[in-house]
Amino acid sequence: MTDPLATALTRRLGCRLPVIQTAMGWVATPELVAATSNAGAFGFLACAVMSPAQAAEELARLRDLTPHDFGVNFHSFQPGAAQIVDLILANKDRVRAVSFGRGPDAGMIGRFRDAGILCIPTVGAVKHAEKMVSLGCEMVTVQGGEGGGHTGSVPTTVLLPQVLDAVDVPVVAAGGFGDGRGLAAALAFGAVGMAMGTRFLMTAESPVPPAPKAAYVKAGVTDIAVSTKVDGIPQRMILNPLLRRIESSGRLAMWQRAMEAGLAMKRQTGMSWGQVIATARGMTAHGEMPLAQAMMAAAAPMMIQRAVVSGDAENGLMATGVVAGRLRDLPTCTDLLQSIETEARSHIAALCAGS
Repeated sequence: MTDPLATALTRRLGCRLPVIQTAMGWVATPELVAATSNAGAFGFLACAVMSPAQAAEELARLRDLTPHDFGVNFHSFQPGAAQIVDLILANKDRVRAVSFGRGPDAGMIGRFRDAGILCIPTVGAVKHAEKMVSLGCEMVTVQGGEGGGHTGSVPTTVLLPQVLDAVDVPVVAAGGFGDGRGLAAALAFGAVGMAMGTRFLMTAESPVPPAPKAAYVKAGVTDIAVSTKVDGIPQRMILNPLLRRIESSGRLAMWQRAMEAGLAMKRQTGMSWGQVIATARGMTAHGEMPLAQAMMAAAAPMMIQRAVVSGDAENGLMATGVVAGRLRDLPTCTDLLQSIETEARSHIAALCAGS
């Protein structure tokens, strides 16, 4: 009998289970990616928030932490993107896939394809899935509106079948998933697996400090909201003191926060103000936005880093999928994936038995 958990995802990525750990900035570290991969899923290293030198160091460390292949996430507009692409290609013996949002062109996608590296962009709209496939991508991850961070308004249960009908490549489901029932449901829709961010953030191996981890565990679904005031684009986050202040603040206060975070970014990265603004524009709408919004975008990563790296759960921002509202534990990656596998197999068996 064919194993229902053996899919195009497991075959193409070489993992045991059709589960992807997404590349959350500052969270998807070598330790988390290795724990994910060693437990049977496929992990992505978050190089989109790294300099080329940092990426080289973290890739080398990850290679030593797991015998399994892994993925790398990057943005084509980040500082040093060309060097990071070269670094990924230099590690093609271990990097099985890359993930990204919109950005890479057909030429760059072709370079990865020629190297045997699978391009799996994350998309939030049918037209973006179609565009990525037309550029040469051989698999896509579809994130519905339940997903964390920047998110759309179309629920996964609507967007996923739309994309499945629109493209002829394997599709991975994301947005709202956190257990084996979700994996069984994703496969029933016709996806080749599921991708999870928040559920992996809420694990023992996640590097997020205790205070914000506790905030994730404590948050109910009514403590999670979508805000457009952080950088002008809808983002789903935990409603903590900082986000409440942002939601109630006026334009002047937001400019002040943006300038403060921009200065912090300059100190941390050595970028000029022009580079900070250019990076901010690229992170959001590829330059098609007013300067005020671009500066708010420059502020957002620093405020997220304040929470998930520095551990300030009150004065930092905590991106999250709405699924955090029903998660109440911090399992090891091994325990989590064992539970997902057991539950998924049980639900699939029940469906097949007609019960």
